[in-house]
Amino acid sequence: MVYIFLRVNGIPFESRSYQLVKREHDNAEFEKINVFKKVPAIAHDGFNVMESVAILRYLCREFKVADHWYPREDSRAQARVDEYLEWQHLNVRKPLVAYLIAKAILPMRTGQQSPPEELERLMKDMDACLDQIENIWLRDGAIFLTGQEISIADIVGACEIEHPRMVGYDPRKGRPKLSAWLDRVAKATSPHYEDALVRLEKVVVKKSFDID
Repeated sequence: MVYIFLRVNGIPFESRSYQLVKREHDNAEFEKINVFKKVPAIAHDGFNVMESVAILRYLCREFKVADHWYPREDSRAQARVDEYLEWQHLNVRKPLVAYLIAKAILPMRTGQQSPPEELERLMKDMDACLDQIENIWLRDGAIFLTGQEISIADIVGACEIEHPRMVGYDPRKGRPKLSAWLDRVAKATSPHYEDALVRLEKVVVKKSFDID
């Protein structure tokens, strides 16, 4: 999501990629940027920032980007963006990541499949959070999550929601408003949205994970 924002706004940067499964990020050099040795993290003019949401807010303040990304003058509009960004940590990211870990990452590391009842419970949590996007955040003809123009909330939300596709879960199924919104986010950030999802698409196409 940070990559997409940087590209869309023409902010120059030097990227470094790490194979997380191989723990390439677990080194002393990266620890200087993020003491927790987790991605993403940025270094800008001698100042380090970690966590996607914090990075995006920082970039909006430091660079001359369009106001719709994170409104500066309209505190109410900014509060709407902040509402989603704060809400999504436990209500979107947590259930989606929990399912991804149980379905694919733990089996890869342990060689054992997660119990079916655990996967069913986690899928219900994931369904519930995506239904809230469909029925609450995108209600009343909403174009984007927090207004009529795209914001950093949309990039954060869309990128998180794309991830379960890696394990064969289609977040669009049965959710026409969410599906149309994802299309709008992709169009508003094209071609960088598609570029950022290249690796994800390869996983989906090749069915790299063992999907029931």
